[in-house]
Amino acid sequence: MTFPINKLSLQSLVGDDFYLPHEIVGQPLRPADFQALTISSFRTSDDVHLSYWEAGSGRPLIFIPGWSANGALYFHLMHILSKHYHVYVLDVRNQGLSQRVGYGTRISRFAMDVKELAEHLNIAQADFCGWSMGASVMWAYIDLFGTQGIRTLSIIDQAPSIYCHADWSEQERLEAGAFTTSVERMIASYTSMVETNQLVSANHVFERAMALDSPYYHNAMTLVEAVVDDDMTFTERVLFDHATNDWRDVIRTKIDVPTVIFSGEYSDWLDSQRWMSSVIPDAVLHVYTKAEHGDHFLAFKNPEKFSADLHAFIAGASS
Repeated sequence: MTFPINKLSLQSLVGDDFYLPHEIVGQPLRPADFQALTISSFRTSDDVHLSYWEAGSGRPLIFIPGWSANGALYFHLMHILSKHYHVYVLDVRNQGLSQRVGYGTRISRFAMDVKELAEHLNIAQADFCGWSMGASVMWAYIDLFGTQGIRTLSIIDQAPSIYCHADWSEQERLEAGAFTTSVERMIASYTSMVETNQLVSANHVFERAMALDSPYYHNAMTLVEAVVDDDMTFTERVLFDHATNDWRDVIRTKIDVPTVIFSGEYSDWLDSQRWMSSVIPDAVLHVYTKAEHGDHFLAFKNPEKFSADLHAFIAGASS
């Protein structure tokens, strides 16, 4: 895609005749039915054009997606939440519709990109929600800039430390959520589908990602495939930095805003989510059951419940 992107509609990317596979009551069946959704871009201080998805009006709510994810995955979620908020989803560098570059592929730079997005939008304070790697981006943001500009913080199912150190106890591993002893082999399993074992990389994320057990999620994944052309040559570059950071000190000492954590019974790092809720003052923890699609993709598989829970939390934090 040529940069910069002028504001455009999702319909312009897929055409008038693109239909999602499932008709859901109250939800758009085509991108053309969600005219309020637009896509724009801005240029960062290190000269990278980043795209962001936008819908709604009022109080700003900014989503930071996980690794390899993008705004298209948030299609139904944006439709629901845009009735209450001015919703933004940032396509981080090398993902979604944002520019592919060979530099700045560190979580700390991604955090700076979030800060510069808010500055571009002239947003002094917002509710932020980080999912998966997007949660790590928000922890980096807080580590660098504090919680200034963050009204509330929402975290969806991210381990504080992916890499497990050999001298850790099992309890420490569980609290950190660590699930790999070889970052290089974990990255290969993520980017090249190289098979590994549970002692090297113990998670079921790909299994849950392939489970199209929700019509909302199936619709969103279909849209992602139609809109985004991922290139693992670029996407994988942030993974080593992502996997080798340990954010427990930030989580223990630097989060002083209302915080909610979302996880589920399918999560490989549920113990770490419980640990986070115990060390962040007054944190709220939601654990979705398996019947409620309580896996790593809970916000996209069960967007009605997630949106209601998130809205209730934000409203409660403001009262």
